[in-house]
Amino acid sequence: MEYLHTMVRVNDLEQSLDFYCKKLGLVEINRYDNKNGRFTLVFLAAPGDVEQARQQQAPLVELTYNWDTEEYAGGRNFGHLAYRVDDIYALCEHLLQSGVTINRPPRDGHMAFIRSPDGISIELLQKGDDLPGKEPWFSMPNSGEW
Repeated sequence: MEYLHTMVRVNDLEQSLDFYCKKLGLVEINRYDNKNGRFTLVFLAAPGDVEQARQQQAPLVELTYNWDTEEYAGGRNFGHLAYRVDDIYALCEHLLQSGVTINRPPRDGHMAFIRSPDGISIELLQKGDDLPGKEPWFSMPNSGEW
């Protein structure tokens, strides 16, 4: 068995691509528009997975945009996406400066949580050893749900 992708339904494709690609740093690997089915699929990979994702079509995040209006309450009971990152503090600072709320700051130098525009929880985990505690993260409170 091997992991292929996680599918996330999105309400606004451009807003979601801005979040996942421009702010979080994922890379678009493939896009498929289905006129008869009235949907668009966009496949994204983490920067460190791009080569593997292009060759094997995995591991990926699939953004599914249905052209007809539909509400997705609570992410349809979706848990979270998780990404290992090189420097959790640098990424959280970038996200914060980009207007993204850090729902669970990386107080421990190990883990943080954010949410996509559609309310999908995203866990960020520090690669390797935890980083030493650092302000403003160390004393920053949680915000909302994560």
